[in-house]
Amino acid sequence: MQELLIRGAAVVVTMDGARREIAGGDVLIRGGVIAAVGQGLVTAGAVVEAAGCVVTPGLVNTHHHLFQTLTRVVPGGQDALLFGWLKTLYPIWARFGPEEMFVSAQVGLAELALSGCSLTSDHLYLYPGGARLDDTIAAAGEVGLRFHPTRGAMSIGESAGGLPPDSLVEREAAILNDCIRVVDAFHDASDGAMCRVGIAPCSPFSVSRDLMREAALLARDKGVMLHTHLAENDEDVAWSLEKFGCRPGQYAEDLGWTGPDVWHAHCVKLNSSEIASFARSQTGVAHCPCSNCRLGSGIAPIRAMRDAGVKIGLGVDGSASNDAGNLIAEARQAMLLQRVSLGADAMRAREALEIATRGGAQVLGRRDCGSLEVGKRADIAIWDMRGIEAAGAWDPVAALVMCGPARVRDLFVEGRRVVADGQMVTVDLAGVIARQNALAKRLMG
Repeated sequence: MQELLIRGAAVVVTMDGARREIAGGDVLIRGGVIAAVGQGLVTAGAVVEAAGCVVTPGLVNTHHHLFQTLTRVVPGGQDALLFGWLKTLYPIWARFGPEEMFVSAQVGLAELALSGCSLTSDHLYLYPGGARLDDTIAAAGEVGLRFHPTRGAMSIGESAGGLPPDSLVEREAAILNDCIRVVDAFHDASDGAMCRVGIAPCSPFSVSRDLMREAALLARDKGVMLHTHLAENDEDVAWSLEKFGCRPGQYAEDLGWTGPDVWHAHCVKLNSSEIASFARSQTGVAHCPCSNCRLGSGIAPIRAMRDAGVKIGLGVDGSASNDAGNLIAEARQAMLLQRVSLGADAMRAREALEIATRGGAQVLGRRDCGSLEVGKRADIAIWDMRGIEAAGAWDPVAALVMCGPARVRDLFVEGRRVVADGQMVTVDLAGVIARQNALAKRLMG
């Protein structure tokens, strides 16, 4: 069985149960799995030198809309709140098809990889022009990231009192049938799975109570996870109170949308009662700090959630509302927002890094990922700390979050190299970018 040794790192940040950090550390990979972590390891296989580098688990992205990389900084949506932003973008997204979904996913996945991300979820909730979840799954297969796509959906259009245009909604029976199709075709529950599928009605303001309830029943019958947007901003909470007579957290709980197999995006406006409910039920949260800032949604109560025991991971969210897809930048932003809200000691750099790795894996139910331990999958990021960003840094681990670098040197997923010396090795990135820009110009026309 082929071996690979990552040797002589300045620090190996294990994120194991004891949160060990090993100076002068090595990581031995065998057959896509971590075989040893320590010092002075040897191998007859290939060696990757890591002098001057911090080695971490691959970062985990718990919320994204990959298709949105084609609609960054769209005029009219640059300065809007959530609902106004969506109304600006919906008509553009309605002109997408399979090619747009595939190429935008390639770009978004490569951008994540270059920021140290080895495992990402994706929430695809619209399917115009014959597009399918299959398009993004194919893109992930080419880029080489571990993928957790979710079959999203919208079923209540404007004519029925919803937010999206009628052209982007689907019949609920068709939605449930396609959820069954993609789970049966692509979901892999085994350790080391490169693709697991979730079920993800878009939001309380774009689907019915019945679909939310039926989606939960179907997911549990299939043994897959559930995902949606929740309590993203004040408009979101007001909608829930007006339409459902309760707050978003109560709405989720009433419909079976809490539990260890559920994670919600944003949760900026959860109150103390909802936080306690999520902690009690082991419901996860995808924290998207840059998107929350971009849309003026607010500062999520991450300190209160963590202290209560809620599972927290990071998400870059869509590239039309961030507008970047850099996961290590999200870790920094998460730390800074808690500090600006609660004080300079509200979140340490190492806690932000933990949320970006171990925390995200826990949210996605991946016990085989998120830390550098014997038996875990070999999803590993190597960060060269000898560049300008960290020059003069006294603590290289904290420096990774507090000052950079923002691009990974090497990234391994299942022991396979996806990024080498800061460059993608699995796809022709220049060609993908050119194709993406041509598609964007066509959409502008």
